[in-house]
Amino acid sequence: MLDKLKQLIRDGEGLTVEFKRCENELANSVYETVSSFSNRYGGYILLGVEDNGEISGVNPANIEKMKRILLIR
Repeated sequence: MLDKLKQLIRDGEGLTVEFKRCENELANSVYETVSSFSNRYGGYILLGVEDNGEISGVNPANIEKMKRILLIR
């Protein structure tokens, strides 16, 4: 799985890969991307990754809350 993530980041954003900073909370653009991907080919949304592929991370204290919010919507 780690190799797959590294490869996705190396290859950059595209039709089925989006990077979202989302360090402390989910940005509204995450929901737009989920909708887009569900209406097309599917894909990967990588949280804690900058647009340039730099890994900024997600605040560990907020991960569970972010997961709950995604599952509710």
